[in-house]
Amino acid sequence: MTTQENRKPKTIGISISDSSDMKALGLGNGHLRDAMTEVATYLLASGDDLAYGGDLRENGFTWTLFELASRYTKPSVFISHSHDDRELADDLVEQLRRVANYFAWPVHIRMTNDNLDLLAGEVDNVADLKFLDMEGDLMTMERRREIPTSEPDEATWAEGLTAMRRTMQDAIDARILLGGRIENYKGRMPGVAEEALLSLQSGQPVFLLGGFGGCTRDIAETLGLADTLAGSRPRWQGLPEFDDYGPESLNNRLSAEENRILAQTPYIDQWLPMLLRGLRRL
Repeated sequence: MTTQENRKPKTIGISISDSSDMKALGLGNGHLRDAMTEVATYLLASGDDLAYGGDLRENGFTWTLFELASRYTKPSVFISHSHDDRELADDLVEQLRRVANYFAWPVHIRMTNDNLDLLAGEVDNVADLKFLDMEGDLMTMERRREIPTSEPDEATWAEGLTAMRRTMQDAIDARILLGGRIENYKGRMPGVAEEALLSLQSGQPVFLLGGFGGCTRDIAETLGLADTLAGSRPRWQGLPEFDDYGPESLNNRLSAEENRILAQTPYIDQWLPMLLRGLRRL
């Protein structure tokens, strides 16, 4: 019996953003994208779904996930378009979508209705677009279209992003982290870090792929899983909140040594077996 047949499908949260450490580590941005692609491809091929809280910047990670999801759409099912079966049809279409992308209020409130329509058309049957209000509650597209476009202030960014991350946290079974900017971020702390903290606080399985630097590496160092990177690095807001956690807090069914490999190496052939082993054990 295959691994896929033995595993119960899960929803895995992916937390990733650019890392300023890539050059110092002898890596390029393509290495980070390749790592995410390897992870996402395996999970989708295994029947798992993905959750991500990203924006729609050009050539961003969000579009890469949408593209991968289109390759691994679940088998087509007959969908009736009759009035009586419309609710059933909506449920079936929902099952086809492999990536749930959570849009925080300050992210989507900047989008025009034309932008929303274009996006919905491009990812129909591939991604589940979840637009959230300031409290993190789901909004219908109809309700969102009634709200004027506006530019959020700093406080709105922080509150809206935290609300989105809490909502996404409740919908996933485990979280994988890569990279993470430590400067020029919006919110009360780097996004990857806040998502990691929410998972740790809830006891959810967490996998730290720290070989690509960024705040994921900083968290791994704070948890005692990685040596400190050479050079001067700014301490970002929120990092001290990880002082109370250790390797056992990751709750990912991996040993401390296995988690150290995840936390330090950028080489896919070294960390991928560790990651897959932990996911199989969940």
